[in-house]
Amino acid sequence: MKDIPNLFGSMVFNDAVMKARLPKEVYKALKKTMSQGTHLELDVANVVASAMKDWAVEKGATHFTHWFQPMTGTTAEKHDSFIEPDDGGQVIMAFSGKALVKGEPDASSFPSGGLRATFEARGYTVWDITSYAFIKDGTLYIPTAFCSYSGEALDMKTPLLRSMEAVDKQAIRILRLFGNTDAKRVMSSVGPEQEYFLIDKEMYLKRPDLIYTGRTLFGARPPKGQELEDHYFGCLKPRISAYMKELDEELWKLGAYAKTKHNEVSPAQHELAPIFSSANIATDHNQLTMELMKSIATKHDLACLLHEKPFAGVNGSGKHNNWSIATDTGINLLEPGDTPNENAQFLLFLVAVIKAVDEYQDLLRVSVASAGNDHRLGANEAPPAIVSIFLGEELTAIMEAIDAGTVYKDKGKEQMEIGVTVLPHFSKDTTDRNRTSPFAFTGNKFEFRMVGSSFSIAGPNIMLNTIVAESLRQFADILEKTKDFKGEVASIVKKTFHDHKRIVFNGNNYAEEWTVEAQKRGLSNLRTTIDALPEFISKKGIELFKKHGVYSEVEIHSRYEILLEAYCKTLHIEALTMIDMVKGIVIPASVDYQNDLAKLLQKKKACGGDYDVSLEENLLGKIAKLSSGLLKKLTTLENAVLESKGGESALAHATFYRDKIFAGMADLRTVVDEIETLVAKKYWSVPTYAEMLFSVN
Repeated sequence: MKDIPNLFGSMVFNDAVMKARLPKEVYKALKKTMSQGTHLELDVANVVASAMKDWAVEKGATHFTHWFQPMTGTTAEKHDSFIEPDDGGQVIMAFSGKALVKGEPDASSFPSGGLRATFEARGYTVWDITSYAFIKDGTLYIPTAFCSYSGEALDMKTPLLRSMEAVDKQAIRILRLFGNTDAKRVMSSVGPEQEYFLIDKEMYLKRPDLIYTGRTLFGARPPKGQELEDHYFGCLKPRISAYMKELDEELWKLGAYAKTKHNEVSPAQHELAPIFSSANIATDHNQLTMELMKSIATKHDLACLLHEKPFAGVNGSGKHNNWSIATDTGINLLEPGDTPNENAQFLLFLVAVIKAVDEYQDLLRVSVASAGNDHRLGANEAPPAIVSIFLGEELTAIMEAIDAGTVYKDKGKEQMEIGVTVLPHFSKDTTDRNRTSPFAFTGNKFEFRMVGSSFSIAGPNIMLNTIVAESLRQFADILEKTKDFKGEVASIVKKTFHDHKRIVFNGNNYAEEWTVEAQKRGLSNLRTTIDALPEFISKKGIELFKKHGVYSEVEIHSRYEILLEAYCKTLHIEALTMIDMVKGIVIPASVDYQNDLAKLLQKKKACGGDYDVSLEENLLGKIAKLSSGLLKKLTTLENAVLESKGGESALAHATFYRDKIFAGMADLRTVVDEIETLVAKKYWSVPTYAEMLFSVN
């Protein structure tokens, strides 16, 4: 059995390693930079770099890389060896402070949304001191931010760090007013639950759609899906268990707090959940988690699918973003305590979140917008595109009492009665869970359930941090001027809930009645990515991000362009893949089967006997009719793809892809899926849903 405490963080240049290897004064200077954001002097960086290199080489590293997160949603890295020539024609292993602090990758081929021209190649990677360096595959990885030559953020990390500073600044203002002088920082903390599918690698390699797009573009429903609900929390199969064990160990080595693992609802679907860490670290670790999920799957002859909807007809995959804010002294500011109705500080932070989500619901929807997530949102396993908050019975009752000016009567903790005397007694939670809510309060945190499984969590947390910072700023501006602090806090809590209670909904978010009710309340229902993205560049959004220094106006517009372009490119690749598969797989299978049926029919009729040929005639007629429809749908999609190369605006171009390409693919799929149910298996050269979903033992 492995010694997990010694295994954990063994490949990380963490605080314990720094304390042991750095001179005392250098260690103090580095910690000051990490905790207070002070400038890092080059002489300090040189000492740190030398110690980091020695430690990495001892661990078997030969190279280093500045690891960054461009606006592709994934990570990027360029590897350089530690070798430097010496005077004798040999080499030494060296690493300077300058090389640690700054790198200069070619930035021209990364998405920039018009921030720079292709010929303007220079970009900078800058060491993110708040995230520990680590070793993976013989390389020292240095987490970095990524900016252009002119200083604009070209990555996900830089705006995330800015948003963390924004919420820290405003939350500290509030805490000081409550008399808290101990806390020096307030950090947003996150625990992202990662859902994913595992299928047999051999079957994956036979599906061009999975290889090129991450999802199946066609596939008839299997006889059994998730109807029996027997896979959820079910016993782990041997190959899955071995995979999860290795994944845990590799994540632990890198200091990632992998905690919970289990089967999810769909066949072949699973989940990994970590312990909370700061939003920045959680983002880094989640990127590592997705990368390791894929690479370790290959070692086990599996394929890991992170698409939001790899299989139609069964649950897709999300990434539940559990978000809270806490002080550096360990106080969770969203912890209600035993008597939340008497906890003024908690209530103030709670209504700050309620206000933020109501006023900027459109930006939260933007933060989870993608072509992949459009397949998932609103389906039975995911929240709808309407943003709302679940507070639960107790908190809702408390807030309604405050709004009404009445006294809340605490019912106390109810004992759970199960009806079996031998089982231990325990207190019942004050509220149930609501798995249909997009944004649910779950004890001492909010669970943002709309995030897609393939997403970088940086985007959603940038939004959350910034909108909550704005609510807190407004509160602090009022409270810093008042002479009746307690009275003003009570007034803010009451008025804020009254003004924004429309966003609170504790019922079934899947019900059609909620869609009608949400419209009456004036809530947004931005059904698709194309409906949502224009909200990003609204005057309201631009002013918010500029005010808190999270994005400049040009950075907002660049991301808007990048997201629209990514949407179009995703659908374009899917359409081309579907066309190729229909021409190379579906049509040949259909033609060959029809040809053999026709030959059999001809033989039976030629025999002259009283043979019943109704089966062959019926099948042949059905497939012939579907084949005719297949050609029409295929031609329509091909023409739409050709038409898509016009010179419209980015939004018009993306709208065309949604209305024509996406719709054309859906129409074509309907015909293909029906053909699959009729064509004999020996003609069908790609694995079916039944085979893929139940392929792993």
